[in-house]
Amino acid sequence: MTTTSETTAFTYQSLLEAIQPNSGGREIRDPATGQTVGRVAEPDISELDAAIQAARAAQPAWDARGHEQRSDLLNQAADAIEANAEALAQLLSREQGKPLNGPNARFEVAACSAWLRATASFTLEPETLVEEYGARAQLFYRPLGVVGAIGPWNWPMMISVWQLAPALRMGNTVVMKPSEYTPLSVLALAEVINSVLPADVLTIIPGGREVGQRLAEHEDIAKVMFTGSTATGKAIIRSSADTVKRLTLELGGNDAGIVLPDADPAAIAEGLFWGAFINTGQTCAALKRLYVHEDIYDEVCEALTSFAQNMPMGIGVDEHNMLGPLQNKAQFDVVDRLVQAAKDSGARVLLGGEPDVDQPGYFYPTTLVADIDNDNPLVAEEQFGPALPIIRFSSVDEAVAKANALDVGLGASVWSSNPAAAREVAARLEAGTVWINKHGAIDPRVPFGGAKQSGYGLEFGVEGLKHLGAPQIISG
Repeated sequence: MTTTSETTAFTYQSLLEAIQPNSGGREIRDPATGQTVGRVAEPDISELDAAIQAARAAQPAWDARGHEQRSDLLNQAADAIEANAEALAQLLSREQGKPLNGPNARFEVAACSAWLRATASFTLEPETLVEEYGARAQLFYRPLGVVGAIGPWNWPMMISVWQLAPALRMGNTVVMKPSEYTPLSVLALAEVINSVLPADVLTIIPGGREVGQRLAEHEDIAKVMFTGSTATGKAIIRSSADTVKRLTLELGGNDAGIVLPDADPAAIAEGLFWGAFINTGQTCAALKRLYVHEDIYDEVCEALTSFAQNMPMGIGVDEHNMLGPLQNKAQFDVVDRLVQAAKDSGARVLLGGEPDVDQPGYFYPTTLVADIDNDNPLVAEEQFGPALPIIRFSSVDEAVAKANALDVGLGASVWSSNPAAAREVAARLEAGTVWINKHGAIDPRVPFGGAKQSGYGLEFGVEGLKHLGAPQIISG
């Protein structure tokens, strides 16, 4: 184990060289330019099995360090990330596509260190349940063993930390499979974190679907954490069934926002925009369908369009840009298909809607669509990109019914000048988190998880730590 003062300070190039294979490997390309970012090795199943066995062997010693030592190492890992923040952000921007500035690459790297520090700070003491007449019952949380983590391509570094930080803090070791689209970012993050961790406590195994399936079914994996699509989450449930694994699943969202008639359109326009278009709309808990009361519908459309049309989109490493490309061609095609369905139905395009297919990169313009039916595919399906449908409603009951009509419920929001009235509406929405006058504002201290088919299990805070432990009652 090294100390903070011995942490390696990488340049962008040296970090890239440290994580690439000496020869061969699969090319990873910049979604903004098509240029090669680097190469990634693709281990086979035998290498995954070996990594799991090494993690299992390392786990007892890691557990024996206790919460205080593990928390200290998480803080040292945060120091290491901060020392290498710019190199990490540059790589993330090139591989994922998100711009350096705004709530994007540099923001994501900073969130990694912040989440590590927050997780290190939580206390999880034994809970005395009964203590009377000489009887005593206490609840403890013990480590599970080896945790398997499967991450997404939209926030590859930050969500990796959401998974690994509480798992490590609780005394588990971690084997993680990053998305095939963004493996370099996660490998680089782990390279930095592992400069302070003991060997085999955190291991990254890139690969495709077969690696994820093996991780989910492996008998020595005690728990799987997954962030991604509902369809893949269901496949993980099936793969994990024979070994009865614990699961934390954060799945698709299609979050609804409801704007009440007393809201101020000009005051909420910026919040609505970033709620929907953070990370170019590629966020599970982004605002993806907006319901606006008919009394202020036109004013909200106008204010939101006015704000959105001035937001620069382009290559991520250009310091001027705030929005980037879609990360991959498959997601570009999803957004293009859904917007086309809206146009074909006669919906009114306020902004965007016409991608320039002749330019390099998977850029889809910021798109706002009004006067659209609630059953249109752009509303009913999760677009996961920079296109927001705006649906008119006449009564709160109508808006709540439409917001709750889908089988997902990760997040939602209510927008109003009357917070008490907004909270009353929020209580009627079927979502894991409902924000008031904001959307998607997560906090490492506040538990986060979905309702319905948006998954189960909680992340963040002390409750998130508990989900990475096995409860044990000692009574007597």
